[in-house]
Amino acid sequence: MNKAVSVSRLNSYIKILLGNDEYLSNILVKGEISNFKHHQSGHLYFTLKDASSSLSCVMFQGKASLLDFRPEDGMEVIVSGYVSVFERTGRYQLYASGMIASGEGELYRQFEELKKKLAGEGLFDESNKKPIPLIPNKIGVITSKTGSVIQDIINVLDRRFPIFNLELYPAHVQGKGAEKEISAGIKYFNDRGEVDVIIIARGGGSIEDLWPFNEELLARTIFESGIPVISAVGHETDFTIADFVSDKRAPTPSAAAELVVPELSFLKTNINESNQRLRNAINVIIDYCSSRVRALSDRPVMKRPGEIFNLTEMFIERFAERMEGSFSRIMERKEADLRSIAAKVELLSPIATLVRGYSVLKDENGHVITSIAAVSEGDNISAVLYDGMILCEVAGKEMNDAKEII
Repeated sequence: MNKAVSVSRLNSYIKILLGNDEYLSNILVKGEISNFKHHQSGHLYFTLKDASSSLSCVMFQGKASLLDFRPEDGMEVIVSGYVSVFERTGRYQLYASGMIASGEGELYRQFEELKKKLAGEGLFDESNKKPIPLIPNKIGVITSKTGSVIQDIINVLDRRFPIFNLELYPAHVQGKGAEKEISAGIKYFNDRGEVDVIIIARGGGSIEDLWPFNEELLARTIFESGIPVISAVGHETDFTIADFVSDKRAPTPSAAAELVVPELSFLKTNINESNQRLRNAINVIIDYCSSRVRALSDRPVMKRPGEIFNLTEMFIERFAERMEGSFSRIMERKEADLRSIAAKVELLSPIATLVRGYSVLKDENGHVITSIAAVSEGDNISAVLYDGMILCEVAGKEMNDAKEII
């Protein structure tokens, strides 16, 4: 029976075996990047995967600084390096010394195609974004009921705005069919109409973990929502289709909680300051009006209010006197004019003419005779004078010039 060895010795032995293998000491591996992390030390940690397997990889800062592109989840790359064991965990991994991009991964390609399609239809346009209410009466949250995300959101809300009202719609946020559950949650809140804003949230993860938020079904459901939607998916560097179509993107679920409600203490401070500014403005108006009242009260008319009536009465009396005088003068002129016209009329009156010795001749029918041709010898005519009428008979007639007669 073989002698038992320690775990450390076994891992060390395997590391020596792998190190002596020429094939594994200088290998090229092709795969799609997943779970990419750029550590603050400069080291890169990621997983290479294909349709059926995955391989842990690390690229130290010295080699990573030589890359001429930024690795991202979903990118298809060819990595050069060697395979060895990390003795402390007994986990073998690829220690990358170089990396070249060999094309976009399938998921990344699908992401870009859908993004381009929906952008062309206007689903990302700012004009379609609905405003987030300042203080929602009720907040709808769609996320896993067992994860830390909902607790993080509640903690932030409780710290900022302790009187919040929240309803959770539990849904899977990872895996096949998760997009259908999230979409059902959005429709649920819209049908009931009891929330003012919806948060869809989950923590960070690989591109595969976040893929439900890149599905077209969910994107269109968000766009059709009558209630504003805040997308809070992954970490700050993670972007999904849901982020682009939502009315507001939050870099993290906790940030979404900060976006959706104001800080109550800050709000109270603003209200108090506004209240004080309003009081100050009212006091300024009151002071101004008071000074105007005092200025008006110092005027003579305010001290002796009856005086204005006396002055007005005096003005009316003088005005009446002037009007009466003007009326009398006008009447005198009109009477003089009337007398003059009457005198002229009198001169033109037929009676006045008769008084001066003239008469008017009329025939038997009462027609005025204006010519000797209108009568014949033997006709009975009448001569009208100012004081009566003389009946005559035409004894004869003689043609003369009227000027000679008169």
